[in-house]
Amino acid sequence: MQKKVFRFSNSSVDYYFEGRISAIKEIVGTGKTIFITDENVFAAHEKQFKKKEVIVLKAGEEHKNQATVDTVINKLIQMEADRKTVLVGVGGGVVTDITGYVASIYMRGISFGFVPTSLLAMVDASIGGKNGIDVGVYKNMVGIIRQPSFLLFDTSLLQTLPEPEWRNGFAEIIKHASIKDAAMFKQLEQNDLAYYQKKKKDLSALVERNALLKTKVVQQDEFEQGDRKLLNFGHTLGHALENQYDLSHGQAISIGMAYASQLSQKFAGFKNVDRVVSLLDKYGLPTFTEFDKDKVINVLKMDKKKTKDSINFILLEKIGKAFIKEISIQQLYENL
Repeated sequence: MQKKVFRFSNSSVDYYFEGRISAIKEIVGTGKTIFITDENVFAAHEKQFKKKEVIVLKAGEEHKNQATVDTVINKLIQMEADRKTVLVGVGGGVVTDITGYVASIYMRGISFGFVPTSLLAMVDASIGGKNGIDVGVYKNMVGIIRQPSFLLFDTSLLQTLPEPEWRNGFAEIIKHASIKDAAMFKQLEQNDLAYYQKKKKDLSALVERNALLKTKVVQQDEFEQGDRKLLNFGHTLGHALENQYDLSHGQAISIGMAYASQLSQKFAGFKNVDRVVSLLDKYGLPTFTEFDKDKVINVLKMDKKKTKDSINFILLEKIGKAFIKEISIQQLYENL
């Protein structure tokens, strides 16, 4: 197990690469530890939770809401969780979001850590301290930025991952490559999903590369005042589509990136729309599709990135280099 420590504005986070979930005890110590997971992860890795205090959530984005948070808090009270209790979220992005959010508000804040079990969570959702819930169709409308005390990366957990979840994770990997890492973009073009599923060392290296890329961006701009906004490439439109059309996060973000690349061509002369679209397609992700523009624009009007009648949209100047451009809601409507 390889440990790296990263400093943020008012905390540090221990990253354990090439780790094993069985090492949790040596990381958190002998104090009271409560695990939070969902029914899918619990079923796939039940032996890992034996003789542990566990809260099992219903699986799915539709449960990332205040009702679930209230249920978890009531269970913590029943389990006599106190200020020295450590919460450990074992699961994908929904589990880590809820765990971090509950830990941040329970007794005004207790310690927490994550064991991401999906590729998406390993390269994106568990990193950066964003914890929150959805309100209706509005993604991550309520939440807080607070860093976990540790992240444990155990890529062996991906062996039980369903095929669609692999594609979900690669949507965020392609996003990182598009905005910050042209060399990784080329590497992804040279390989495919089956390659990384077979080559465990290359997969571990890819996970670590993406985790470090996002971490560096967050360290420089923890509270999203500048460059961290670039991580929203594909997410502005993607989030507006995700809950309205029963899409997975990766599918929605992939569609968002396809359209954002097209907008980049129009507003910034971006010349590689075909490369982005082809790469998304290569990893089994959707690109251009029909949707109700009026419905989507109505959701965008409540996006956190909106100011007055415009929205901060992430566009590509070239592969590996993104920038923020303010686009009016009207311009967006006309060009989608």
